[in-house]
Amino acid sequence: MKLPNWTREPLVHFMALGAVLYVALTWGGTPPDPASRVISVGSAEEEKIAESWTLTMGRSPTDAELDLAVDAYVREEVLYREALRLGFDESDAIVRRRMVSKMDMSASLAAETAEPSEEVLRAFLEDNPELYAGEASANATVSFDQAVFSSEMSARAAMARAQVKGDATGLPRNVSTTPMRDIEAQFGQQFAAGMRGLEPEDEWQGPLASGFGWHLVRLTARNVPEPDFETLRVSIVNDWRSAEIKARKERAYETLRSAYRIDIDR
Repeated sequence: MKLPNWTREPLVHFMALGAVLYVALTWGGTPPDPASRVISVGSAEEEKIAESWTLTMGRSPTDAELDLAVDAYVREEVLYREALRLGFDESDAIVRRRMVSKMDMSASLAAETAEPSEEVLRAFLEDNPELYAGEASANATVSFDQAVFSSEMSARAAMARAQVKGDATGLPRNVSTTPMRDIEAQFGQQFAAGMRGLEPEDEWQGPLASGFGWHLVRLTARNVPEPDFETLRVSIVNDWRSAEIKARKERAYETLRSAYRIDIDR
C-alpha cells in the first residue's frame, strides 16, 4: 500500500515521536527510582512504544523508526531521573516533560547569554560557509554573451548548427560584470535561476527562458565575493549561539548518560 506523501514529512515523524513518547511514559507502571543507574528497555517497553507509534501513524514503525523512538525514550529517562535527583518536582506525566525541558535549558543557559569574541565568530564563519552561501550568491557578478530567439525550438536549432546569432532585439549582446540581483530584476527570476546553474565555459548554453524570449548564453565569468563579516555579524552571532546551545545540551546529556547502564533488547 502506498502511503500518502504527508507521512514522509520529517515534521510528521517528529510529532509522531512526541506522541509515542507521551503514551509510552503515561501507560502506567511504577515511577522510576532516581537513585537507580540502570535503564532497561525490554520487549514489553518496546512493544508499548511500537503500539503507540502504530496508533499515531496508522502503521507499524520500521526498525529505524523504532530505534529512534527507543533512543528518545532513553534520553528522556536520563534527563528525567536527573531532574528528580535535583528535586525539580515529583513524578507526573506533564511535569515530567517540563522537567526534561528544564534540564535541557539548564545546560544551554550559559550559551544564551554568552558574548563570543570576534575570533570565535570568524572561525564559525569559516567553518560554516554553507550557511551564508545565499548571501554570497546574491552579491555575485556575471559576464556573458547572449542571443535571444522567439521560440525554444529556434534557439535549439541555432545551437545545433553552431550558428548563434539570434533575433534582433533591444537587449545587449554582451553583459559585463553585472550583479545577479540586477540580472534578476531585468530578465526575471526564471532566467536568473537558470544562470545560477551554469558554469563559465566557451560554449553556448541554454536555452534559458525569460519574458523576452529564449536565450542562448555564453557565460564568460562569474565572481562570487567572500561573505562580508561585518554585514553578517548579527546573523553569525545568532547562528553561533544556536549551534552552541545545541552542542552544550548534547554534551550535558552525554555526560549524564555515561553514568547509566542502558539495557535495550534489540
